[in-house]
Amino acid sequence: MSTKLVLHTNPRSRGAIARWMLEEAAEPYSVVNHQLGDALKTPQYLALNPLGKVPVLEHGEQVVAECAAICAYIAARFPAADLAPRDAEMADYYRWLFFGAGPLESCVFDRALGREMPMEKRGMSAYGEYGRVMDALEFALNGKDYVVGARFTAADVYLGSHIIFGLQFGTIEKRPLLERYAERLQGRASYQRAAKLDAEAAANG
Repeated sequence: MSTKLVLHTNPRSRGAIARWMLEEAAEPYSVVNHQLGDALKTPQYLALNPLGKVPVLEHGEQVVAECAAICAYIAARFPAADLAPRDAEMADYYRWLFFGAGPLESCVFDRALGREMPMEKRGMSAYGEYGRVMDALEFALNGKDYVVGARFTAADVYLGSHIIFGLQFGTIEKRPLLERYAERLQGRASYQRAAKLDAEAAANG
């Protein structure tokens, strides 16, 4: 099986998360930039992702969609990058990785659309109340530099991306602990490389 990594993305999309993860892994990869909309609804692309969304990662014959899954896959397949959890880190790693993919993403998406969860419906939702989700983020990072403690992992790429984006666009409340965490992540050379590559791709259409 070929081990070539190919990222299908758009520089103005969640594909930025997968790009950052690939830069952290420091493995060779190529990029196919797609226009959003109908260009993602062709039979060829839908064979990769039936939702017609980016990003998608091809790794030889393996195909992975969904940003959290892409981050976890890369961390597992390329252990030399040391981005996967060690035994004592697994609980925090998986807990907050999937918190980001579930309650947090649902919450910030509703926030971006101006939707307020009715009080009587909060028990049915993935997150309940916006303020509690923000409290949970602080709980996850309180007293720690990264999700699992003192060490950066793939969980920081995913959860951190949501926090960075949310602070920029106003869907994450500006709390000092969250802002310090975002600044720490944005200072990483791999984050800066990925952001530069996406900015160049966006500028080129």
